[in-house]
Amino acid sequence: MTQLYTGPGAPLTQQGITDATALLGVGEPELWAVFTVETRGFGFQADRFPAILFERHIFHRLTKGAFDQQAPDLSDPSAGGWGASADQKARLQRAMALDQDAAMKSASWGLGQVMGENYAVAGYASVQDFAAAMMANEDNQLMASARFIKKNPQLCAALRDRDWAGFAYRYNGPTYANNQYDTKLAQAFQQLSAGHLPDLEIRRAQALLTYLGYRPGPVDGLWGNATRVAENRFQKDNGHPVTVGMDDVTRAAIEAAAIAKF
Repeated sequence: MTQLYTGPGAPLTQQGITDATALLGVGEPELWAVFTVETRGFGFQADRFPAILFERHIFHRLTKGAFDQQAPDLSDPSAGGWGASADQKARLQRAMALDQDAAMKSASWGLGQVMGENYAVAGYASVQDFAAAMMANEDNQLMASARFIKKNPQLCAALRDRDWAGFAYRYNGPTYANNQYDTKLAQAFQQLSAGHLPDLEIRRAQALLTYLGYRPGPVDGLWGNATRVAENRFQKDNGHPVTVGMDDVTRAAIEAAAIAKF
């Protein structure tokens, strides 16, 4: 991989979720709680590129500080300086021009924000293979996270036991309390376990509408006003009857339009 590209950005499937929960021995609310906190529950951006965060201190470590003077915003011994989420792809591309492998290893990728340097633990032979898989679909992103968690028995046990502080410490680092990571996990789990799991069909439509530029709101699998407005706009733009809910004809048309745009 000499440059970044945009993959299909295929949303999660029930099979992907089933495989991950079986591997970890946890329920769906536990997984969704992690992803809700890490990426607001969606592993792609509107341009179908994975949700990423470039870590300058990792790039500094992997390149032994070779680019600290040349690109201090990309390479620095201290963490931070992340910038806006919309800037992450451009930051990664700039870093790749300096050191391709180190750059991809220095970003966290997808639903669970697995660091590229953990590609082998996530089940891939190279960071290039890992990145390509993260670009393809959320099922790959989910399984990469599940494999990473499974590899650390204490981390996996903390998730199974809903020990949110223990999980936060091992997944987010010793400073997890600074941003209330454990509290957010507990709150997300409480809401999700009360029966508010994402509807995957609605979620898929939201993702595809996002790719098509219709802004349905968060890709959360919940039918709300923003999703309804986006669907109705799509229907009007494409000559379909305006409906109250998501009908099969509209769903198929959204699928076709998303494929054609890709």
